[in-house]
Amino acid sequence: MKYAILLAYDGTGYRGWQTQKNGISVQSVLERAAHAAFGQKVNIVASGRTDSGVHAAGQVCHFSADISVPAEKVADALNFRLPPDISVLASAAAPEWFDSNRSAKRKTYCYRMYVSRREHPLKSRGAVAVYPAPDVEAMRAGAELFCGVHDFRAYCASGSSAKTTVREVFSVDVVRAASRGCADLEIYVCGGGFLYNMVRTMAGTLLFLGQGRLTAEDVARSLSEGDRSLVGKTMPAKGLTLESVDYGFPLFG
Repeated sequence: MKYAILLAYDGTGYRGWQTQKNGISVQSVLERAAHAAFGQKVNIVASGRTDSGVHAAGQVCHFSADISVPAEKVADALNFRLPPDISVLASAAAPEWFDSNRSAKRKTYCYRMYVSRREHPLKSRGAVAVYPAPDVEAMRAGAELFCGVHDFRAYCASGSSAKTTVREVFSVDVVRAASRGCADLEIYVCGGGFLYNMVRTMAGTLLFLGQGRLTAEDVARSLSEGDRSLVGKTMPAKGLTLESVDYGFPLFG
């Protein structure tokens, strides 16, 4: 039987999603918990591989197993064996054809920043300090340039194995954080898929645009010419969270 789980994690202490030889990963911890819970080894596949230090509020995974635990109770069985920084929010039976990665239609990430000259210990785990304060309206105007189908090769870090650097971005929204919790600014990016470090570099480019270090023309040329000298810096991983994955139908009721 195939199962789907909705996962949240604080990525601070992990080397990203995928199992690694040189550090602990979210996948390895989750698969050990599944082995302990169900008495069998399972391969857990995620909607995408978050990088080292990146967080998730709505990561979706799937696995197949022959177990007697009711689908809606799988979350509890796993959580009993997981550390506090990883939690299964929901679980459900999935169609046999479902693949959490290949079936995904849209993914939404959020990059969070707060305005401060110095790091704040209660904010810096999930957001990045920036200074001076950027012009939000300039950032919003620049965000519109990313929407649509573009070649994002200037926004892809070296080491990517992607066959093509063309991606479609459905929306980019720059908002003032309503909760005023860990962040002052939030950049939501929704697309069909992303290149290695693409969202973090988009966030850095919008920050530079808001601080007057880049122009809207620079951003437009970075997309048309693929010139990496026209983009901002790749922002730190800790500010990035995978917010949600959309499959075109409700997985968890």
